Amino acid sequence: MQVGLPLCGTIVAHGEISFEPSATEGADLARAREGDDAAFTRLVGPLHRELHAHCYRMLGSAHDADDALQDALLRAWRGLARFDGRGSLRSWLYTVATRTCLDLMASRGKRAMPADLGPASDRAVLDAGPLTDIAWLGPYPDQGHADGPATPETRYERRESVELAFVAALQHLPGNQRAALLLFDVLGFSAAEIAAMMDTSTTSVNSALARARKLVAERISSPAQQQTLRKLGDAHVRKLVAGFAAALERGDADALVTLLTEDVTWSMPPLARWYRGVEAVGDFARQVPMTRCPSWRTLPTSANGQPAVAFYLGTDPTGPHLAWSITVFALRGEHIAEIVSFLGPDHFPSFALPASL
Repeated sequence: MQVGLPLCGTIVAHGEISFEPSATEGADLARAREGDDAAFTRLVGPLHRELHAHCYRMLGSAHDADDALQDALLRAWRGLARFDGRGSLRSWLYTVATRTCLDLMASRGKRAMPADLGPASDRAVLDAGPLTDIAWLGPYPDQGHADGPATPETRYERRESVELAFVAALQHLPGNQRAALLLFDVLGFSAAEIAAMMDTSTTSVNSALARARKLVAERISSPAQQQTLRKLGDAHVRKLVAGFAAALERGDADALVTLLTEDVTWSMPPLARWYRGVEAVGDFARQVPMTRCPSWRTLPTSANGQPAVAFYLGTDPTGPHLAWSITVFALRGEHIAEIVSFLGPDHFPSFALPASL
């Protein structure tokens, strides 16, 4: 079964694909091989967004994805003469991007969430400081991220494949398993194609894929957020998330608690402390953001295929409010089941959000 489609191609014997670029693509490919960087940009431009999302899934950080994709495209530009046209340009670029990510993973390690470091706290911790020596998982902006599956054969929808729970689970996989799962189940490449990409055997790919699926299934027990969000509808989701933001802004802990599931969790990377259960989360909300933080302002956004809010903190209601967190929500039924507040203004530029209000 061949599912790794090129930009333009023809199915030939045994399901293989022969790369047959259009006249314009062929001309750009020839110019790029001669050193025309504008022609190369035209070739890779349509794939830039999906390649960046692939790098994020592999690395768990939008900033690392920026670095990886820049490095991968530079490698592709310098090595374009090695692309012989027998496969698709898309699969060749994914080969370069995947290998670049694997190299980066070897030097930077996996990304963590607070739950990976220790048990939940049952009461608000008031003296917690950030852990700067931990590589934390980061949020991913949704701008331009299409709905639906990449191909009919893939297991995951595009938005589902960047959900926080899924990307967090990926961080517990060795590099070869992570790559195999993403290339097969998310992007729709065949085992034979992945074997060629990773310079290994089809048997090894299938084995890595089976182990990866098992671990991910163990770590993601609830249905994908996309099913819940569709069932609730956009209007209900917006109302629920806006209700949380409004309750926090006006310091109404009782209203906030009614929006939560009994087993809700709240984590705040780069803080190691996190909370589980409506009592612990409610206690934290009352003692920290509603007591220690004088004034909040919010903007709605979305991240990782999930509803999100950008929080801005000010010293008084009439003064400037500075970027504080991108807070991402996971829903279950008609309540909020998980809150992840990614603290720090460095997350805001990739969401095209202002640094202050």
